[in-house]
Amino acid sequence: MPDLSQIVRDIERYGADGITVHPRPDERHITKRDVYELKNVISKEYNIEGYPTEDFIRMVEDVQPTQCTLVPDGPQQLTSDHGWDTIDKASMLNDIVSRLHASNIRVSLFIDPDQSLIEAAHDTGADRLELYTGPYAADTALLGLYATAAKWIADIGMGLNAGHDLNLSNLKNFYVSCPNLLEVSIGHALVNDAWHYGLENTVAMYRRLLVG
Repeated sequence: MPDLSQIVRDIERYGADGITVHPRPDERHITKRDVYELKNVISKEYNIEGYPTEDFIRMVEDVQPTQCTLVPDGPQQLTSDHGWDTIDKASMLNDIVSRLHASNIRVSLFIDPDQSLIEAAHDTGADRLELYTGPYAADTALLGLYATAAKWIADIGMGLNAGHDLNLSNLKNFYVSCPNLLEVSIGHALVNDAWHYGLENTVAMYRRLLVG
């Protein structure tokens, strides 16, 4: 318990547009078996994120999710806390993006709000960029930087995702300031809020922030 498949069905039924999983080598968040089993449960978008080891890429190719979000986390890293150096890792990322595209999987790269890194990300062939929003959550005065980064991403023709530490208090301002935002991944905060409001109410509360 809880029954992961039932939780996923409920979250989708309550209004979520997709499900994100982050299988780490130690399986502390979700197991490899879960990743495969959820393929037959998720009826909306399925996003698998993680560091692109060969084992990870093979799993993604097997499961065929809607999207794969590549993050630069090392095996021992506690949580995602920075985006890709898309200049230094350009060749590696280009090869992986091409490989995932061959399986018709949309690719998003975890990125910091840095113009040179965003522009270099475009050259990898990725479809979207997910802005790492941890610094914004820690200091909402950085909102202007993120709004500018969102414009840079739009200007180069890439889709905009966002994630990390977004919650009921800071999500609305971010969404309003980044009108080209396509997707937000919210996990820890949503689960915490569900303790107080219940899962159905919590999903609805986040949905209401992402309209108009």
